[in-house]
Amino acid sequence: MSEEFPIVAITGASGSGSSSITKAFEHIFFRERVRAAYIQGSAFHRYGRKEMKQRAREAREEGWELSHFGPDANHLDKLESLFYQYAATGTGMNRYYLHSKKIATDWGQKVGTLTPWKELDGDTDLLLYRGLHGAAIDGDIDISSYPDLLIGMVPNVNLEWIRKIKRDTSLRGYSQKAVKKTILRRMSDYVNHITPQFSRTHINIQMIATVDTSDPFSAKEEPTKDECYIVINFQNVKKPDYHELMSLLPGSFMSRRDTLVVPGGMMISAIEVVLMPLVHDLVQRSREIRNITDVPKSRGAGLLGALQQSST
Repeated sequence: MSEEFPIVAITGASGSGSSSITKAFEHIFFRERVRAAYIQGSAFHRYGRKEMKQRAREAREEGWELSHFGPDANHLDKLESLFYQYAATGTGMNRYYLHSKKIATDWGQKVGTLTPWKELDGDTDLLLYRGLHGAAIDGDIDISSYPDLLIGMVPNVNLEWIRKIKRDTSLRGYSQKAVKKTILRRMSDYVNHITPQFSRTHINIQMIATVDTSDPFSAKEEPTKDECYIVINFQNVKKPDYHELMSLLPGSFMSRRDTLVVPGGMMISAIEVVLMPLVHDLVQRSREIRNITDVPKSRGAGLLGALQQSST
């Protein structure tokens, strides 16, 4: 943790709703005039797409499974080094995993490859990480000890699978059978390396469907946000004023003394209402330490380093 150069980490698998929380953070950063170094977890994959397939095949032949959920397919040591260096100096080394043909073409590389390591922009207010391992622990590596604000995005697992099936079949060209095999191959790593992270977070944000998702492999439609509720659990953080939150979020209620339930259609608004005061306090304290009293609009705000960079 670092008051001078704070780190915010969002941990959760694809399909968890982390794109919505990223959008909410963009809104917060614009209002607070925050320049954030944006880190995508895929940048710390150990292998590019082609080599990963080969390594996974070799692992199966040896009787074990290799997946991006587990530490063996990722540079958790380099992620920890980035967090450590940013907390100390406000910079560090990052790169990109090139997921799409368009972005890969822009870089002059092939889809599924990784760009060279490059130092972050040194003029940022905080670091925002979004990926699989924001609260990971593996041996002597403890990623969870660095973020000043650690958020878990955790959908109902069947809902997560419905989203993965839809994305991988419609956007990536995989068959449903192939996606199912991938889910099964990853299950051990999911249970052992992904789910334990959510007990280390400060806040968990979970989407729960109110329609039948009992068989995600035969679901014809993905539940809409209006067909879901958002369950927000405050577990390792100072409890908020729940009455104020409920007054700002119509239709919300408390299901437990540390849990707020919000209609799914209000997801982005709820995230902003809950997280803005926390981000404000982190940034204000950071600027006090760095003796920053005025932030000109010309400096810009938003996510820096994202492949589709947002800025004012």
